[in-house]
Amino acid sequence: MIHDTSETPRQPRPPQNLEREESQLWRWILLFMVLLAAGFAALAWERLETLPYHLGPLALGVLVLSVLLAIYAYGRRQQVVQLKLLLQDLQQHVGVAPSEEQLDQLNEVIARSQRSFKELIDSFEDAACAVSLDGTLRTVNKSVSELVGLPYTAIVGQKFFDLLEEPTRESVEAGLSRFLEKRHWTGTVRIRFKNNSRPLFFDCVLNAIVKGGEVVGASVLGRDVTGQHEKELRFTELFETLQEGAYFSTPEGRLLDANPALVTILGYATKEELLAVEPSELNVDRAEPPVLGRALDDRGGVRAREIMLRKKAGSAAIFLESSRAVWDASGKLIRYQGTLVDVTERRKLERQLLQQEEFRRHLLESFPDLILVVDLQEHYTFVSSRVRDLLGYQSEDLLDRRISETADHSPELAALYHDVISSNRSFGATEFSARHRDGRWLTMRASASRLFDADSKLAGVIISVRDMTTERKLEQQIVQSERLAAMGAMIGGVAHELNNPLTSILGVSELLQDSQTTDAARKQIGILQQQARRAAEIVHNLTYFATPPTPGKTPVNMADIVERTLNLHSYSLRKNSITVDFLREPNQPFVKADPHQLMQVFLNLILNAEQAIRETRDRGTLRIRLGNSGESVWASFQDDGPGIPADVLPSIFDPFYTTKRPGRGTGLGLSICKSVMKEHNGTIDAANAPGGGAVFTVTLRPASSSS
Repeated sequence: MIHDTSETPRQPRPPQNLEREESQLWRWILLFMVLLAAGFAALAWERLETLPYHLGPLALGVLVLSVLLAIYAYGRRQQVVQLKLLLQDLQQHVGVAPSEEQLDQLNEVIARSQRSFKELIDSFEDAACAVSLDGTLRTVNKSVSELVGLPYTAIVGQKFFDLLEEPTRESVEAGLSRFLEKRHWTGTVRIRFKNNSRPLFFDCVLNAIVKGGEVVGASVLGRDVTGQHEKELRFTELFETLQEGAYFSTPEGRLLDANPALVTILGYATKEELLAVEPSELNVDRAEPPVLGRALDDRGGVRAREIMLRKKAGSAAIFLESSRAVWDASGKLIRYQGTLVDVTERRKLERQLLQQEEFRRHLLESFPDLILVVDLQEHYTFVSSRVRDLLGYQSEDLLDRRISETADHSPELAALYHDVISSNRSFGATEFSARHRDGRWLTMRASASRLFDADSKLAGVIISVRDMTTERKLEQQIVQSERLAAMGAMIGGVAHELNNPLTSILGVSELLQDSQTTDAARKQIGILQQQARRAAEIVHNLTYFATPPTPGKTPVNMADIVERTLNLHSYSLRKNSITVDFLREPNQPFVKADPHQLMQVFLNLILNAEQAIRETRDRGTLRIRLGNSGESVWASFQDDGPGIPADVLPSIFDPFYTTKRPGRGTGLGLSICKSVMKEHNGTIDAANAPGGGAVFTVTLRPASSSS
């Protein structure tokens, strides 16, 4: 038996199975597209959110568009399937006339397909149309109808040249041959419809419609960019007319564009010449990185700074720069844009004003007077640093304080301010007493004048204050010297007149004493002689003080000078209930000194002790001790007054330094004492006694050891 080993041929699948498998394949493809779009949206969402533009909705838009496209494709697929079934049915009945039902069904499918296509292109926001090579419009969408202002049926079949003023037929025909060659064209087209004089701008995409290998027309898709174009035009006009320099540059600092103002500021003839300049050539120091460039780690934020650029002529100019980054739609950094304002002259003027201000400040600070400026509200607005030397304050201690509320300032100063500010007088002056921060009282002279602002309006008062303490004390010293000179002349005359009667009294008393026989009479005459001799000694001391001997240092006994000074001042000490405790060592060595000057030193120390005691009590004691150590001879004067404050003690011998109220002392007594002792190669020291009171010690070298 022979077996047929050949394989049995496979039977072809029925058309219904093929259609089902094809439909299933389409469903899988559409499902894959939707899933792919969803995945893209999920992956790109976070990245799009980080971009400077709001591109987040882009992912959702892609997803929605994919779903709509899938639905549309599926519906179109169903229509094609129905059409194929009808064609298959017709093929099976070739030669047989189709029934009316079949023809109606075929017409319905075709009409529905056309409506779906029309609905699809009408859903486009952009203008879309199909046009033949001779310019006949074959189909248009709803956007074109709205732009032209005519219904669909009135547009289709017309020449588009009949609807447009621009572009013209000649311009279109000039580029037709190139389009037929490339079969594709993109660009921006200026369009002006006959029913609207306003020009519109469209970004257009043209694709050839090919039939039988021949181009028979073109499909046109155009997006209206008129608003964007107008914005760009306004920006260009603004960019070109800005007075400030404006530029676009690469991240490396190379100029991409510059407005005419920047070209002029940098001294170049044309924009092309400026754009050809290397970035480093704009640097003042060409070895430095380009000044308009950005660092690698710069994220492209807004940058505001002051920079220096080199002009074409080589000079440097100072600019205020403000720049920021520009990204494209994909988030890529493409350029930097910024403005440059030339502030070279402004900085020069600022430096000049600063120099003038410094000159004015140094000029005011160099004045020996204290300069004060007081505004209309009585506040100090300027106080020169001279206040530190005059009153011991810092300028900040007085600024913004009211002139009438400042501590230790006499009301005369505030009265002077009000007098000048409220009257028509342009100048005024006064003297007043002010207290230094350390407690000293000073005599000041203030001169005030009106201060006006730049608009010639009254702004306040400017006051100059000068310390007159030294001058006034010198005047007092001169007056005192004149008084002492007059007193000395008068004392000399009085002493001369008193000497004669005292001599007679002493002579007669001696004669009477010799002639008296009773003890009581001789005792009374002895008292008379004693008092007469005492009066003669006082007259002798007054004569010595008023008409001192010829200046010169001679060996003198310090104890005798002290005793003579006490006799001269004994009346005042008794009157003020001050007891003198005077002890002297025997055989005190002589010192070489001017007795009159030494007597003046001792008199000043006795007067100071008397005044110190009288300030605190009704009676007191002045202890005077003399001694020697072999190498020196000393005399100490100790009172039981209040003593010397610790902060005053270092300055007590300074000229014109006094703790007394004005009019109570000149501050020259102790200074003169120190000068006299220095001239005698001696010393004078001041200290506080352990039991209270002050101690002044005068020390001189013995006459045998002095040069």
